[in-house]
Amino acid sequence: MKGAKSKGDTKKADSKLTVKKVAPKGKAAKDPNKPKRPASAFFVFMEDFRKQFKEENPGNKSVAAVGKAGGAKWKSMSDAEKAPFVAKAEKRKKEYEKTLASYNKKLAAGGDDDDDEDSDKSKSEVNDEEDEEGSEEDEDDD
Repeated sequence: MKGAKSKGDTKKADSKLTVKKVAPKGKAAKDPNKPKRPASAFFVFMEDFRKQFKEENPGNKSVAAVGKAGGAKWKSMSDAEKAPFVAKAEKRKKEYEKTLASYNKKLAAGGDDDDDEDSDKSKSEVNDEEDEEGSEEDEDDD
């Protein structure tokens, strides 16, 4: 067959196409445990607007159309209409500042320990797991 590529040729081409992720020299790696920044008032508004827009336009699948319509409505809103969204954004910002402060305290204390797994579970869930482990040990004694 003319023009057919051998298997060896495709491997070379694939290796050329792969992109190596190299961190820039001056930039530190991001910490996945760091809390995310809170949404601005506009994005809080967009959370509600997307649901409303989807109900009014069920056939529209365009993300750009939703964004343009949301932006246009936000610009046309008065400050009084924006107030509830601004208040929610401020509340989220305060919560973020608290979590960021506790995160920074953990870092300062050298808290690279992965204690986050237990903190996500309530005390009762942890106790339930310990009870289950204990009951399994009893069964093994037979």
